[in-house]
Amino acid sequence: MSAELKPWRVLASRDLLDASPYLKVRAETVELPDGRRVESFYQVEQSDFALIFAETEDGRVVLLRSYKHGPRRVSLTFPAGMIDPGESSLEAAKRELLEETGYEAAEWTSLGSHVMQGNHRGCAGHMFLARGARRVAEPDSGDMEEMRIELLSRAELVEAAGRNEFAISSMLALLGAALNPELSAALARAARS
Repeated sequence: MSAELKPWRVLASRDLLDASPYLKVRAETVELPDGRRVESFYQVEQSDFALIFAETEDGRVVLLRSYKHGPRRVSLTFPAGMIDPGESSLEAAKRELLEETGYEAAEWTSLGSHVMQGNHRGCAGHMFLARGARRVAEPDSGDMEEMRIELLSRAELVEAAGRNEFAISSMLALLGAALNPELSAALARAARS
């Protein structure tokens, strides 16, 4: 049996860039379990966000098609957005779904929170499965981006993924979690514990 893995210890931290609330960069001095020290292990902080797999009563999934500047192309995304200070991830998910699409959902299940970058953190995405979604208002996101709402079946989502229409890895993670019943059940159990 192998030895227990241990976390790194943060000995010091210094800010290098503060463009709050969107981006912070700092250098940490860390000590590894074997005693070695790394003087500048860079950490990137961005705002955590919620992303939502919202399914209507008739089994259609609410998506957005829009230009995303990171991948520099138009792609499919699930409704998603930044969690405001003092707001829970579920409150943010409900707000973002309504703002971006005009939909509300009757049933919400957390699929957990996951860090986007393994070594630098970046931010955490809080994934939700929302069922019983229905249109109750006109979208009013206030975002700079133009968006088009699309309703796709689960089969059409898989086909779209096969055509590389999702350009953002967190969207593919949510797609995989929502479409795999065993995985979504395990993630929901983990989120409750």
